[in-house]
Amino acid sequence: MRSAAAKQERTPRGFWFDPRFGIGLALVLASIIGVVWLVSAADRTVQVWAAREALSPGDTVRGEDLVLRNVRLGEAGRLYLGSEQLTSSGLMVTRAVAAGELLPTSAVGARDGARVASVVVMVSGQLPQSVAAGSVVDLWSAREVETGVFGPPSVLVSSATVVRVVESEGFIVDGAGVGVEVLVPRSRIALMLEAIANADALSLVPASLPLGG
Repeated sequence: MRSAAAKQERTPRGFWFDPRFGIGLALVLASIIGVVWLVSAADRTVQVWAAREALSPGDTVRGEDLVLRNVRLGEAGRLYLGSEQLTSSGLMVTRAVAAGELLPTSAVGARDGARVASVVVMVSGQLPQSVAAGSVVDLWSAREVETGVFGPPSVLVSSATVVRVVESEGFIVDGAGVGVEVLVPRSRIALMLEAIANADALSLVPASLPLGG
C-alpha cells in the first residue's frame, strides 16, 4: 500500500494552460515590438539640402550654394530637396529662403524653360510694410492722361514675386518712388516695358497678408 501511494504521489501532473496568460504574453510581446519599431523609425535620418546663404527668387542654385544636412524628418522628408534631386544645371529659386534653412521642394523649380523674368520697376510713393523679398504682389498701373493727371488704375500683373527692394548707396530711393525688382510672367513683359516707357504710375499691392499681420 505504501509503495502504491508513493508511486501515485510521484506521477507528474498534466500540462495546464491558462488562456489569460497567453493573451497577456502576446500583449507584452506586441508592446515590446512596437516600442522597438518606433525607436528605430525615429532614429532614421535623411540627407536634404540647406541654403548656405540667403537665396532670393530668381537665383540659380547649384551644389556649391547649398550644404547637405542629416536630419530626422519622418514623413515630412518628402517636402524637402533631397541629395539626389539637385540637377547639374541647377534649380531656380521661386521664393525667398533664409540662410541655413532646409530647402523646400516648393521653393525651387527647373531652370530650363523658366516662364518668368526679372524686371525692375519704379513704384510711386512708399511700399506697404509687408512688402519684402519673397512677397507676392499685384502690380497696378495708371496712365497719365494729362500733365499730372492719371486715369483709373488697373492690374498690370497679378501675383508677381518681389525679388528685392532696390537700394542706392545703402539707402532706399527717395519718397518720390521706390525701385523694386519683381519676377513676372514673360507674357507680360512687353506690357510692363510699355508702362515703364510711358512713365505710367505704378503701385504694388500685397496679394496676401503675412501670418500674424
